[in-house]
Amino acid sequence: MNAAIRLRRIALAAALLCSGAAHALAVEEAGIADLQAAYRSGELSARQVVAAYLARIEAYDQQGPYLNSIINLNPKALEEAERLDAAYRASGKLSGPLHGIPVLVKDCIDAAGMPMTSGFQGWKHWVPARDATLVAKIRAAGGIVLGKASLSEFTNGGGDNINSVLPGYARNPYNTAYATGGSSGGTGAAIAANLATVGIGTDTGGSVRMPAAHNALAGLRPTVGLVSRDGIQPNNSVRDTAGPMTRSVADLAVLLDVLAGVDARDPATARAQGHIARTYTAALRKDALKGARLGVLRQVFRPNVTDPRIIANFERTLAELKAAGAEIVDPFGVPALDTLPRAPQTPARMKDDMIRFLAAHPGIPYASPQAIADSHLVHPLHQARWNEVAAAGPVASDEATRKGLQTEQAYRDAFTEAMDAGRIDAVIFPTWAQLPVVNGDRNTQIMSDEANPKGGVTGLSSSLTFVGSTLQWPALSVPSGYLGPGLPVGLQILGRAWDESRLIGYAYAYEQATRYRRPPASTPPLSVATQD
Repeated sequence: MNAAIRLRRIALAAALLCSGAAHALAVEEAGIADLQAAYRSGELSARQVVAAYLARIEAYDQQGPYLNSIINLNPKALEEAERLDAAYRASGKLSGPLHGIPVLVKDCIDAAGMPMTSGFQGWKHWVPARDATLVAKIRAAGGIVLGKASLSEFTNGGGDNINSVLPGYARNPYNTAYATGGSSGGTGAAIAANLATVGIGTDTGGSVRMPAAHNALAGLRPTVGLVSRDGIQPNNSVRDTAGPMTRSVADLAVLLDVLAGVDARDPATARAQGHIARTYTAALRKDALKGARLGVLRQVFRPNVTDPRIIANFERTLAELKAAGAEIVDPFGVPALDTLPRAPQTPARMKDDMIRFLAAHPGIPYASPQAIADSHLVHPLHQARWNEVAAAGPVASDEATRKGLQTEQAYRDAFTEAMDAGRIDAVIFPTWAQLPVVNGDRNTQIMSDEANPKGGVTGLSSSLTFVGSTLQWPALSVPSGYLGPGLPVGLQILGRAWDESRLIGYAYAYEQATRYRRPPASTPPLSVATQD
């Protein structure tokens, strides 16, 4: 911890020195192309950029608004930046599409040289021996893993990002009284607050898209198999995927180019063969929405479960999409959806997945589901779940898992039939049915004239992300406005399997037409903040 503090203070001094150069590009809201243009022109070095982000982390993550979005920093980040600078000076060429780009990675993903905690205090000091495949790809592309972002413990969280003993609360930079969304809430808050250029989250039930919507980011859940899950703590291997979380759709496309690919360490990626775009940046067209048939799935955000402000904002979103050239099919219905149950994430599936993950990580403490349950070191909200996981039988003979797989296939069949019949290019609906919840509030009823149909907690269970997760198809959240006390909301765009390019094009065209993304006031440029 002392070394980390020293690193931050050195970075703060370096960043403040470089901030005096009026010609230099500011890191706030800078994208990948902006930073790399500054490297080519000599305006900035990778070391200066890393130092500037570390200075912002020092000022805002554990001080000031106290975002609490980062668990660990890379102690070698400045050294890695210096090596990239030296290589660029020697060759005159950038080392790859992420050359000098600081990346924050959700802390359920292995990165050599940094602890991988999954928010679990029992793994607080455990350091993996090698990088996860996606981290290795980031480094090979010239990216700098700046640190590990906070998360809901063992990636089990939705509307909040507080149910984790080790990091504790993460706070929404747009209004720190409110939640970031989970489980990739640390990544969401940190990228929104300009504590790094881009970030990586994971998504089983919505954990990229929820915090993307809550923090005015673009966040993509890719088709399962497009991005390797090697070295990622599992939740449900049928649904698990990692995905980019960025301040712009353009940066999302660049990052996806790096992440996508077949990996022998993750057999699911074999399905991606032949489906990977040469470059997802080719989809970045301002006219991509012209002629697109978008189906409005009102079945999942009916008034009795949706904040009326969300519905009103979505009506404006539809007008914006029409103005950008889209053909809106409203409503678009999936007849079987109303009768299909929610497919569960079963204890048997998680037990099987965790046994394989733990076996691939020799030396990890609490190296079995039973040991994790018996430790009683998990968050109290999760103890009962871990007891169930430890007690579960074989996944192959688990009836709930078997029925869940049948339900998921029924979803795919139903959506395919309805989309084909309606000639629907993509399905649209809000990312979340409610505004972000107040941190720590697990009891408030949804805003509705009727009693909560779920019988209790609401904002935490207002996910509209379950659709893409159940299908295992790609879904993207893009900023679509701000409601209530300045809280961001998102438009969700769902496509068929391997439709990432199509979704990126639609999201980019919408983003360019509306430009809702704005930085949070709680984390201003340091040159301004230090003058106060």
